[in-house]
Amino acid sequence: MDQVMTRKPHEMLAATLSQELEAVNALIRTRMASEHAPRIPEVTAHLVEAGGKRLRPMLTLAAARLCGYEGDHHLKLAATVEFIHTATLLHDDVVDESAQRRGRPTANLLWDNKSSVLVGDYLFARSFQLMVETESLRVLDILANASATIAEGEVLQMTAASNLKTDEGIYLQVVRGKTAALFSAATEVGGVIAGAPEAQVKALFEYGDALGIAFQIADDLLDYQGDSKATGKNVGDDFRERKLTLPVIKAVAQATDEERAFWTRTIEKGKQQDGDLEEALALMAKYGTLEATRQDALGWAAKARAALEVLPDHEIRTMLSDLADYVVARLN
Repeated sequence: MDQVMTRKPHEMLAATLSQELEAVNALIRTRMASEHAPRIPEVTAHLVEAGGKRLRPMLTLAAARLCGYEGDHHLKLAATVEFIHTATLLHDDVVDESAQRRGRPTANLLWDNKSSVLVGDYLFARSFQLMVETESLRVLDILANASATIAEGEVLQMTAASNLKTDEGIYLQVVRGKTAALFSAATEVGGVIAGAPEAQVKALFEYGDALGIAFQIADDLLDYQGDSKATGKNVGDDFRERKLTLPVIKAVAQATDEERAFWTRTIEKGKQQDGDLEEALALMAKYGTLEATRQDALGWAAKARAALEVLPDHEIRTMLSDLADYVVARLN
């Protein structure tokens, strides 16, 4: 992929799918309304209208078009995916006690935790209503399983985040839950609703899964070597929040007894002091874990691209391939 792209792949996808995206946005606004509880659209609009890329619903629309779908159920599925995503963000911000998301105050800060949790529950309920309207049990099965996997991943992360016994296998399980499950469900249901052959549906699932994993690994790496202005996060936020992400997991796996004591103090016990972030970065440099993590992200992006090979030759397929490159291009 060219190092300099005039338009980012997700922007090209958005332009290509603009009419369908507009229809999805209209559907989202209609379905997040509540006659009896005005706080629901207030809270939801704060997050839904916050300027996110709509990447997950775009994946559903792209997969359906790539497979030749001509109906309108994919619009409902794209809205479903966005509602599930928004609901999980509302719940995550309560669990993480977050004060900012996408550069804006979180809903739980502007309103309260109760409102965030209950509005998240409402959006989950709305998402299941939309699923049912497609009259596809298979679609319902895929998205219900994804919702359960997301919740499971969040609970696993809560118990594993500061535990030095967390290895790369557990990390991958968490990432599949918190991020990749919705990516893979979004692409898979697009193929299913289009009636695509099983080989293509499987390929779409594998693409979404690998894309989601590459996306999350890249995000975790950028926490330690990204540009704060570009990422919206301060370097080392994950370290300060005692989150065991892949670069640290790789360093812990190779640590001497003295180094392990450092990780135990800073991550497990949370007793951090001035200079600890610099020490953590030095240990990651010592074992080359940032570069190893980068290679892992590039590997998953390559798997995503490879999965697309069985799908029809189409401009959408090219954009999806470029998107897999783009999520890791930030690491170069």
